[in-house]
Amino acid sequence: MSALAAALALSLAAGCTSGPGPADDGRGTDRPPSRTDTGTVGQILAVKIDNVRAARPQTGLDAADIVYVEQVEGGLSRLMAVYATRLPKTVGPVRSARESDLELLRQFDRPVLAFSGAQGKLLPVIDKEPLEGVTPQDAEDAYYRDTGKTSPHNLYLRPGRVLPSAPGEAALTTGFRYGPAPDGGTPAASRAVRYPSARFTFTWSQERRGWEVTTDGTPTVTADGRRLAPATVVVQYVNVRRSGYHDVLGNHTPYTETVGSGTAEVLRDGTSHDVRWQRPTAADGTRFTTRDGKPVAFAEGQVWVVFAQAS
Repeated sequence: MSALAAALALSLAAGCTSGPGPADDGRGTDRPPSRTDTGTVGQILAVKIDNVRAARPQTGLDAADIVYVEQVEGGLSRLMAVYATRLPKTVGPVRSARESDLELLRQFDRPVLAFSGAQGKLLPVIDKEPLEGVTPQDAEDAYYRDTGKTSPHNLYLRPGRVLPSAPGEAALTTGFRYGPAPDGGTPAASRAVRYPSARFTFTWSQERRGWEVTTDGTPTVTADGRRLAPATVVVQYVNVRRSGYHDVLGNHTPYTETVGSGTAEVLRDGTSHDVRWQRPTAADGTRFTTRDGKPVAFAEGQVWVVFAQAS
């Protein structure tokens, strides 16, 4: 471990997330799941990213291996970007963590979670989790404010000051498989997902071999104007219930249950596949299978997982 990484780990072990935060409250050969049985495989970096209009366009989303989309207070959306194969120079805007994030992150081996803060009663819970929380109070030199945007939508992370290098694909202990598409499926030009106060549309681009993302009616682009187009989009139907936490206005935070089983829709190669998902415990990745139990492979490239309320 480098001296910087060792120093960071020492500070985190001392309970460094307990301080208040800023104002915020395939195209290829099939391969098996990447979870190994040989112990630690490296730490992924997970970053909580703002997704309201004032935060867009975001920076560094295109470098993520996985982008999770979750519902937060007021029916809005927030993103969690997971980095394993490469670390971008900058990621953001960074925002606060939620209780659901903790269950979702337990599938990884002691991940690093970058976030701006959390609800006061949640911070001690985060400190006890098997992860390394990194807020601006923990690693001040890893964050900066962009004067081109207004606070709190202008906090950015320099990932290279949190992790010395990307851990590699083996750290993605998600249970995902990559390879040829399953048999069957239905041709799909686009798919829309709605939250009470947010909506996403994924439109297939044959030229880019990906699903171009539209958020709240506006194309989702990188900071330099390139359209985001993940190779695979998973609409995963889960139970979204009220948690015991709330924001400063008294709005209760939704809790997205990612352990259990249910149905999902896998979009890849211009086709929609109705599948089932199963995650027995929080330490497990999520397994996606066809109706007859065969594993479902994703297209090589970025994966977006959109958590939607099961009917």
